[in-house]
Amino acid sequence: MSSQSKRVLVTGGAGFLGSHLCERLLATGAEVLCVDNFFTGRRSNVAHLLGNPRFELMRHDVTFPLYVEVDEIYNLACPASPIHYQLDPVQTTKTSVHGAINMLGLAKRLRATIFQASTSEVYGDPSIHPQPEAYWGNVNPIGPRSCYDEGKRCAETLFFDYHRQHGLKIKVARIFNTYGPRMHPQDGRVVSNFIMQALQGRPITVYGDGAQTRSFCYVDDLIEGFIRLMATEPSVTGPVNLGNPTEFTIRQLADVIREVVGNAVPIVELPLPKDDPRQRKPDITLARKLIGWEPAIQLRQGIEATVAYFDQLLSTSKLDRSQPELRQVI
Repeated sequence: MSSQSKRVLVTGGAGFLGSHLCERLLATGAEVLCVDNFFTGRRSNVAHLLGNPRFELMRHDVTFPLYVEVDEIYNLACPASPIHYQLDPVQTTKTSVHGAINMLGLAKRLRATIFQASTSEVYGDPSIHPQPEAYWGNVNPIGPRSCYDEGKRCAETLFFDYHRQHGLKIKVARIFNTYGPRMHPQDGRVVSNFIMQALQGRPITVYGDGAQTRSFCYVDDLIEGFIRLMATEPSVTGPVNLGNPTEFTIRQLADVIREVVGNAVPIVELPLPKDDPRQRKPDITLARKLIGWEPAIQLRQGIEATVAYFDQLLSTSKLDRSQPELRQVI
């Protein structure tokens, strides 16, 4: 089926990743049904798409069944920042688990291919570095991050059980740290927090000594990975790591952001949050082999685009440059 004739459902479509995915799908000629409950998603993320006759926006919570007719489903619905998913951890688990059950049930009825946005958090605080898909992870099942980590792990279980039991066509991607325009400015994650702090002239808050590492993938690269994985043969199910294998310390990230913003604000060290992973780096051997994918956008280039986005938000008074500090997570 050509992309021009596909009707595609994107749950969490008004969120950071979802809005970019909707935009990309429309560019291929697909009809897009964007579903979001607007817990963390924002109408402003998709406002520029509302005039497109092939785009439809629906307010809906995936913990309740959805009755629509589509050819493909991208299940992205779930808050991804610890600040947001720890606000109502029970609902976060429900979104991952009940949401997966409802979307899998829909895909089963329609015989549609369904994509699950999983996460590198399934690896927990990894004892293997970098993390390959075969690694089972090191997750605390009762910690403050467990609602998200274990919710996503259970969602993966459901996807593969539906695949084995019902022959459902599934694609599972494990997403590593992603950044770019349309990140929520108050989600507390390290890239958005550092940029907002630098733009507002506040000290950059590094948790721990800043030696912990992350691998930052620009959003356009990630969405390209989504599209390529969805286009694979039914035999390709995943899970497939999608992330940037170039590793940076948190202090290196802070230095890049200070340089791009042009504001040499001080760096302040604060205690490290509980269960915060020390290292996070994807092994993308499988992504290279199966879908010919690897990130193309360098960190500084992506940070420049992201800084420009947040600076525009501040300059148009959509945000207060003196807004209070938010707790940061990475």
